[in-house]
Amino acid sequence: MMVQVIQQEAAAVYPEIVRHYRWLHRHPELSYREKETAAYITAFLDNEGIPYRSGIGGYGIMARVTGEKGSEAGQESLAATGKMQQAAGRCIAFVADMDALPVKEENEVEYRSQYDGVMHACGHDAQTAALMGCVKIVHSLRSHFSGTALFIFQPGEEQSPGGADLMLRDGLFRDYNPDFIVKQHAYIDLPAGMVGFQTGTIMASADEVHIRVKGQGGHGALPHELNDTVLAASQIVVAMQQLVSRRRNPFNPMVLSFGKFIANGATNVIPGEVILAGSMGCMQEEERRRMLQLIPQIAGSTANAYGCTSEVVLPEGYPSVFSDIKVTEEIRSRAITYLGGEKVSVFPQRMTADDFGFFSQRYPCCYYRFGVAEEKRKPGALHSATFLIDEKSLLTSAGLFAFITVFG
Repeated sequence: MMVQVIQQEAAAVYPEIVRHYRWLHRHPELSYREKETAAYITAFLDNEGIPYRSGIGGYGIMARVTGEKGSEAGQESLAATGKMQQAAGRCIAFVADMDALPVKEENEVEYRSQYDGVMHACGHDAQTAALMGCVKIVHSLRSHFSGTALFIFQPGEEQSPGGADLMLRDGLFRDYNPDFIVKQHAYIDLPAGMVGFQTGTIMASADEVHIRVKGQGGHGALPHELNDTVLAASQIVVAMQQLVSRRRNPFNPMVLSFGKFIANGATNVIPGEVILAGSMGCMQEEERRRMLQLIPQIAGSTANAYGCTSEVVLPEGYPSVFSDIKVTEEIRSRAITYLGGEKVSVFPQRMTADDFGFFSQRYPCCYYRFGVAEEKRKPGALHSATFLIDEKSLLTSAGLFAFITVFG
């Protein structure tokens, strides 16, 4: 019975969820600048009469719905609607990101981004819209469950230091101790209406690597009178790849890639400084810490071999994301009940990252993916200018979140 109740509620709210999604897609904001987005969400919560805290770790918001089953108000409502599924009085938290990316949109839709060079190219607009719909559904059905449901609208997932960490440091759960936390993310490899699960360490940590190589620049025809910073920096990049292949435990996946190499000299000028920037991802936290210690050592010794020096900056990054086996299997079971077994799949581990790792390092968590592809057309890649979801995916993502809450 509860499946039908949630599906009916989700269908009724679906047009509103689409409106939220299109507004958010039209008004993307970069990490830590989500002022309009936060104002839009709080105006919605005010209109629905749903309590919340705002300004958490920046523009973060946490809404709350308290189940009334077992209370006097809840018993009156149940008498009118019949007996519903008994829910445990637990505290469950749900997370959606709000920030967009510095990408110029190429989609020709009437709700395309209004801001040149900024776009929701990762589906955070879909996450947020679905969570808004879920809050409304759960609030309307609060007499059918007990416990507490927390709905977290998080800033700054796309950029270090990570909005998840900032919200936790700012006392996000000062009044609560969640039994588990759930997050869903758009997935282009599944069609709308499907979801995918995976357990264990499902995504890598993420650490930025910034290296500045310094030496005595000069004329390219007089290499004996200078320090070749370009050669030194090139050898550092090579040495870092050998760090991956020769110093890493081969049973622990790791990537270390450099996408920035700035040697601002000329055809016959060796610059006095070269800048390198890259990123490292590890699936094992102990290995991650060991590699972060080795990177400055290898950069320094390689630079010294060419008469240069190096300065290494390693900002605090994101830990790996861990999907608790017990919690994930519980959520997966609910997904099968709500959607049917043919709509529930698996997704592979990936070396991408998500600051949800800050939550999963502290609390039992489940991170799953919801399909956003049209049946006959795959959307553009994540973080690309042509990424766009099939809006029917919003019905699944909002409804399943609500079912997880009300079902218990």
